[in-house]
Amino acid sequence: MIDFFARIFIKNYEDTGRTEVRRDYGVLCGRLGIFFNLLLFALKITTGFFSGSIAVVTDAFNNLSDIGSSLVMIIGFRMSAEKPDTAHPFGHGRLEYITGLIVSIIVILMGIELIKTSVEKILAPTEVSLNDSMVLILIASIIIKLFMYSYNNSAAEKLRSTAMHGVAIDSFVDSVATSVVLLTIVVNNYLGLRIDGWCGLLLSFFILYSGLSSARDTIDPLLGGPIDKEFAERIRQFVESYDGILGMHDLLVHDYGPGRLMISLHAEVPADGDLIKLHDTIDNIEHKLREVLGCYAVIHMDPVVVNDWQSDELKETVERIVQGIEDGLSMHDFRMVAGPTHNNLIFDVIVPFESPLSDEEVREQIREKISELPGNYYAIIDIDKPFIKEK
Repeated sequence: MIDFFARIFIKNYEDTGRTEVRRDYGVLCGRLGIFFNLLLFALKITTGFFSGSIAVVTDAFNNLSDIGSSLVMIIGFRMSAEKPDTAHPFGHGRLEYITGLIVSIIVILMGIELIKTSVEKILAPTEVSLNDSMVLILIASIIIKLFMYSYNNSAAEKLRSTAMHGVAIDSFVDSVATSVVLLTIVVNNYLGLRIDGWCGLLLSFFILYSGLSSARDTIDPLLGGPIDKEFAERIRQFVESYDGILGMHDLLVHDYGPGRLMISLHAEVPADGDLIKLHDTIDNIEHKLREVLGCYAVIHMDPVVVNDWQSDELKETVERIVQGIEDGLSMHDFRMVAGPTHNNLIFDVIVPFESPLSDEEVREQIREKISELPGNYYAIIDIDKPFIKEK
């Protein structure tokens, strides 16, 4: 849906990886939002005033808050597109998340205020009249809001924008809310039930829920959320497609705003491989990750002993021990260092955040099991946490 407008107003509209194109999408959607919401506010406030419907007035002021949201989105997308500078070497991309948070706060405050207005209407209900113009305006509002949801959601998917997705969801909730308003007025006129205030209260809760949900979605990337599983799998397949790379682990992604990612990972390489050649491979992967996936990468090489039957058997044995302690535990970066009195088994264990066992309990139980193996082994264990989102 957004493609129709993008072709007209955005140069190179298909190249959504470019910062300026992303900015133009945000500005375009914001301007469309201002136009449609201003139109709906004028129509609804007029209709609500003459009909005496607090639900229609409530819905009108929700559209007014959406105008403010569109203005904030335009400003936010413009500012987030500013180039990196001395004070912000990673750019200003996180301003897009802050923009989404501000929009959410505006919606939440409006929802709280409208709850108060609706309660007053419940305590002192008034007659609501029904006329053809009101019905037509409300039906038109539903259609327009669904249209706004469609183009905002389309743009959000193209840009992978949390802020724009929140605006799209808000438009969808608005269409549902207006449908409830229309139903309420019909019920009042044909059944004589004055539930206008109650429906206004219901609409206020819809608005409040929408704001809180949107706020949660924008706060998560600011605080540092888990890595998207699909994105992590793309990186893994890309890295492991190079000759000499045996595996990958310890992936971390630092999000400095849409299109501004810094990643670090450990790439497993043969311990007996050509160091110069492997280093060149790692350099190539780092450069290609920036070109293909748009992220800066720092890769640490982990040497892994290959074609050593004793080490391979021990690794399989330790993996069974780790998995037997508790479901969800996994192991990586295994190596053995032989000594005169004992042999060190060095590896990392990933312990889920929801594990009932503490990190120290996991470590001690694994060490106890390994100490029972023949060969005088001692486990040196680092505990990691999963940073990839499973769902």
